[in-house]
Amino acid sequence: MNEGHDDPPKLPVRERSSRLGSGRHRRPLPATLPPDAPALVLAVPGMAGDVAAEIASIIRLDNPHVDLRLVSLVDGGADLAKEFVSAAADRPAADTAAVVVPLVTGPHPRVMRAVRDAVTQSETPVMIGDPLGPHPLLAEALHMRLAEAGLARVDRMRLFNVTSPVDGIIVATTGGDEGARGADATAVLLAARLTLPVVPAALDGVPNVSDAAERLRKIGANRLALVPFVIGPEADHDRATAAAEAIGAGCAAPLGAHEAVARLVGMRYGTALGSYEESDED
Repeated sequence: MNEGHDDPPKLPVRERSSRLGSGRHRRPLPATLPPDAPALVLAVPGMAGDVAAEIASIIRLDNPHVDLRLVSLVDGGADLAKEFVSAAADRPAADTAAVVVPLVTGPHPRVMRAVRDAVTQSETPVMIGDPLGPHPLLAEALHMRLAEAGLARVDRMRLFNVTSPVDGIIVATTGGDEGARGADATAVLLAARLTLPVVPAALDGVPNVSDAAERLRKIGANRLALVPFVIGPEADHDRATAAAEAIGAGCAAPLGAHEAVARLVGMRYGTALGSYEESDED
């Protein structure tokens, strides 16, 4: 009873957002950088089209003080080498000219070889960042892509009275055999979120999608879904769709310009930048 008094205001209910948040806690980089800080060069494995441009736009919006350069590797790295030389011309001699972050989710021998060759060809001091995965943010983004396609529950709570749309997931990536092995950690993270068996596969190596489907069916998973563990430029989505159709599985969209991708690019740059600043202090 609370006669004669207004009811106390209800506290707001905190709901989980599918977005990564905003403000200072979202930014993985310092709020300011010196004018001669290394450029952030985003190396795109393919044409630097709409997806890569949108990712770059998100990064620039959150970090307008970063000298961000978007470069395609479609020519094998020649343009990348030119970009390194350009970045070096804008900075004091012998300083780190750029940090190059490959726009791939995991190990990708062809991309990493092109990046290293471009660094050698340019003869400039450049730091090479790691691929974006594995990372829990990418597992979360894959979960969202599956949910958007109706292939997974949106929430990650273990509600046993709710039937899952599928009972097995294939995380399909590029980078050949090494790429598939590198996707295993992300498959484990996604399995923990969905409480379902999740196995990796390569769209361009082994185990391939058919191998992964057979592995899942041997443990009783027959309603399958495939989620491309790619950003977009590094693989033709039609290839993933065809692979899913061949095994009778549903197919989610690639990661694309998900905010997790943009955030991880910034994190890779920030990590390299920390090493750069530490070396300056030595």
